Amino acid sequence: MEKADNPQQVSGQSSSELLIVGGGIMGLWAAVHAERRGIRTLIADAGRLGEGASGGLLGALMPHMPDWWSEKKQFQFDALVLLEAEIAALEAMTGLSAGYTRSGRLIPLPKPHLNRIACGHFEDAERHWRAGERRFHWHVLDSPPVDGWIEPSAGKSGFVHDTLAARVAPRLLIAALTAFLRRAKHVRIIEHARVAGLDPDRGTAEIAGESLAFSRCILAAGYQSFPLLQELTPGLKQPLGQPVKGQAALLKADIDPSLPTIFLDGLYVVAHEGGHVAIGSTSENRFDDPMSTDAQLDMLIETARVIVPSLRDAPVVERWAGLRPKAIDRDPMTGRHPDHPRLIALTGGFKVSFGLAHRLAEAAIAIAGDTDCGFLLPESFAISSHIAAASR
Repeated sequence: MEKADNPQQVSGQSSSELLIVGGGIMGLWAAVHAERRGIRTLIADAGRLGEGASGGLLGALMPHMPDWWSEKKQFQFDALVLLEAEIAALEAMTGLSAGYTRSGRLIPLPKPHLNRIACGHFEDAERHWRAGERRFHWHVLDSPPVDGWIEPSAGKSGFVHDTLAARVAPRLLIAALTAFLRRAKHVRIIEHARVAGLDPDRGTAEIAGESLAFSRCILAAGYQSFPLLQELTPGLKQPLGQPVKGQAALLKADIDPSLPTIFLDGLYVVAHEGGHVAIGSTSENRFDDPMSTDAQLDMLIETARVIVPSLRDAPVVERWAGLRPKAIDRDPMTGRHPDHPRLIALTGGFKVSFGLAHRLAEAAIAIAGDTDCGFLLPESFAISSHIAAASR
């Protein structure tokens, strides 16, 4: 960031080249990329780092279906492949595990027409799921590839086993990112500090009673980003985004942590280290209490117990609920605000944030520094695309 672009600092006012509002998975990865580029950065969170939607249980990293290939699907594929190396580097630097493994995904096919559709996807995956010499596959099988993990009756018309899907332990990844940043030379962290009076045009904000001047601001506050963006974008006919409630549970079971994630009709069953299995998740547009769990989670748990034998007597050790940011067009929202060039959005993501955040954050940092990130963001991810959708 060029010094000429810095706002005029007044007496008693601190300054930073970059202000990151929000310390969830998006904001943390943005701060990591800022540190790599030597950008003097302040990351501020209204609570503790990663305690919102990023502090959940599931950690499923699921690819899009390989059919009808698009720039969006290519971006997600590249991000999912590159995340493996990013996490390996993070673990090497911090000595902490992020609970990552490319476990694959198992999709039961309860009806014959689903088998026919799945067989068509086999060739799509062979064509598109390629990264250099690496190949990832979409196998259509008559029976589960592993014994004792899922009831064969769950897939009366077969099973899909894809080798691209992965999983991560959300809280372990948050802890590793936080550990990296606490040792960083260029990043300062402030927790339990709500950002107020944000003025992106003047480049000023109030944080924990302190006045701050900044050159650029990345807004990565999850669903709480949407009201501020709405206020800064007059004339919209619809909200730019909304919070969507999700519920999940953690069960204790003696299982192999490398088992593939099960996905069936919105239910995820994810094997983790330490003898734990995560169950989730709901998608609730309407809710009374955003942080409570209820009968909807009970139904997911019972469904998982029916199709996974090892979970039938497994005790529930934690129930979780939280709010995820869903932008108006569902896709992530990234990019420079068209009316406020100092402000860069980095939010949305809904269910795919953990698989894309490292890549989206890299793009946001490049935008903030007026440099080329070396790859293209899908047009539907741009904040201008979401604004256009909200204006209709």
